Amino acid sequence: MRPARALIDLQALRHNYRLARELTGAKALAVIKADAYGHGAVRCALALEPEADGFAVACIEEALELRAAGIRGPVLLLEGFFEASELPLIVEHDLWCVVHSAWQLEAIEKSPLASPLTVWLKLDTGMHRVGLHPKDYRDAYERLLACGKVGRIVLMSHFARADELGAQATAEQIAVFETARQGLAAECSLRNSPAVLGWPQAAGDWVRPGLMLYGATPFDMPQAQAQRLQPVMTLQSRVISVRELPAGEPVGYGATFVSTRPTRVGVVAMGYADGYPRQAPNGTPVMVAGSRAPLIGRVSMDMLSIDLTDVPQATVGSPVELWGKQVHAAEVASQAGTIPYQIFCNLKRVPREYIGD
Repeated sequence: MRPARALIDLQALRHNYRLARELTGAKALAVIKADAYGHGAVRCALALEPEADGFAVACIEEALELRAAGIRGPVLLLEGFFEASELPLIVEHDLWCVVHSAWQLEAIEKSPLASPLTVWLKLDTGMHRVGLHPKDYRDAYERLLACGKVGRIVLMSHFARADELGAQATAEQIAVFETARQGLAAECSLRNSPAVLGWPQAAGDWVRPGLMLYGATPFDMPQAQAQRLQPVMTLQSRVISVRELPAGEPVGYGATFVSTRPTRVGVVAMGYADGYPRQAPNGTPVMVAGSRAPLIGRVSMDMLSIDLTDVPQATVGSPVELWGKQVHAAEVASQAGTIPYQIFCNLKRVPREYIGD
């Protein structure tokens, strides 16, 4: 069998969830949208359910997958509903729902519901993606209470630049939120992963750890709390071919690498069809046979090449870590000009294997 696989450490996942609660003292919704950022939503939810305060997904399709798998805890729809026709399903499956637009509020007011909703009312504090304008926030809160179809409201917003530890924008968003919620008797939620790790001044009753659950730092610099995270996914494969090239020889499509010395080239069963970033440049690190080695040449659909000249112990069959506990996903993402969120979510074809149940 092809040796490429993604090893998912569920014990590390639980460690990271507990860290989010330890750092904040708040209740935590484990964000497992987009198939748990490529880690497998159902398996991750099952691993966390005994201790999680709830889960967050993007949409009702993701929520219903969890319910079908037997997950009974709270599940929040981060984008809310897209059509009023989803509201009966939301009630039937006891889902929590974000309300971020006036039309959603109006749909709730007009819909006959069998039981009251739990609504997370989203305020646009400056990201300008979705969320109610501060001038409309109090009115929306009062209308939801008055309509008789909402049993509980949580006040929320989302940070645009919390991963920039020196950015004034986060403090400004906090100030907008605090002003808008004055006099509103409800729990609140502001903190995503970077805010959990780096913005203790953003208080709240609920936090929403996402990327940090999977053990990747959201920051582009060392950060004390992020260094406590444990990587959950290890993307692995093996060397399937080794050849010797003299100086002056190209490797791979487009001759983007040309050897400057006699070079021992290893080929690894891993490519962009598996989700490894095609744009990863020469020098992107992998771990092979216990040592670091650089990627050379362009990443192909099913294979990539690495320089084994300084790793004499590596041979056909040697294990390769593309990212994981020794080569962090954030490092690979940075080399490739992207973010760990994307490389996790791009994972495909590679079978997932779970440990730490």
